[in-house]
Amino acid sequence: MALSKDEIKTAYPLPVYNYRVEVGDQTIAFSEVSGLSISFETKTYKESPVESGAPGPRVMHMPMQATPANLTLKKGVVRGVSVNTLYNWINSTQINQIEKKDIYVRLCDETGAPVISWKVINAFPTKLDAPSFTAAAN
Repeated sequence: MALSKDEIKTAYPLPVYNYRVEVGDQTIAFSEVSGLSISFETKTYKESPVESGAPGPRVMHMPMQATPANLTLKKGVVRGVSVNTLYNWINSTQINQIEKKDIYVRLCDETGAPVISWKVINAFPTKLDAPSFTAAAN
């Protein structure tokens, strides 16, 4: 069952540890990204059957508005790049001049070339947590 390099590329899933995050025009390193999801609110409708003659209402579940994604970016403190970018971005909410930015999360192959990209449009920060300072951790 020896596979060639090209067969492995097409048959095996991409590893999820090789990704890149771009906030606006800055590429920022994060150790974890979560919350990339698409979901819709649903509405239940009940209607009386008219043609089938079956007793009771007919129940239908229909999609409504999309639920916004709440993206969580963890451990992105890097000197010189992310500290100023992230702090200034969330600090702008205090003076009510928030700048919405597009965020790209790109899953890359072994050469670093993006294979799949997710785009979060008009994102804005809602929370910034400082790391826990523990002498026993790295």
